[in-house]
Amino acid sequence: MAKLYFHYSTMNAGKSTMLLQAAYNYQERGMRTAALIAALDDRAGRGKIASRIGLTMDAMPFEIGDDLYALIDGMHASEPLACVFVDEAQFLTREQVWQLAHIVDRLGLPVMAYGLRTDFHGRLFPGSQELLTIADELREVRTICHCGRKATMVVRLDATGEVVREGAQIEIGGSDKYVSLCRRHWEEAISGE
Repeated sequence: MAKLYFHYSTMNAGKSTMLLQAAYNYQERGMRTAALIAALDDRAGRGKIASRIGLTMDAMPFEIGDDLYALIDGMHASEPLACVFVDEAQFLTREQVWQLAHIVDRLGLPVMAYGLRTDFHGRLFPGSQELLTIADELREVRTICHCGRKATMVVRLDATGEVVREGAQIEIGGSDKYVSLCRRHWEEAISGE
């Protein structure tokens, strides 16, 4: 039975690596998949899913306002799909999360979404909030803080390596710009301790 999965974590936990491995497993068995990535994340190039360990794959970039159900329905009608993968799922709109649910419920395709749970302010991204609300299965991808505890939060760094305390929710970057921390060390970093 198809399900909507949400694999979530902080930055640099290996979510994209997991997506790439899962997609490879389908493709190795001759099964056709679709991969989507938020268009605004072009760190590896537009329409590219990339991991820190060097793995990459082509994906369809999606914008706010794109109808993901219509896109996948059209692809599936022309040649059956086995699974849909979504990277940077935190950038989905609430409506797009429901479109993913419709892919599961109406087309019978599993959808595996991977993304951040919270931003550097410690607040849920709208796409992540909706996925946490309606996904059939939630899977936390764990990583660790420098102290060895589970990292659940992330801080944003400026060009000099100082913690940023104000700013827009979305600023694309990787380990050069974000550091995953446990709640205690995040709170200390944000408060300036």
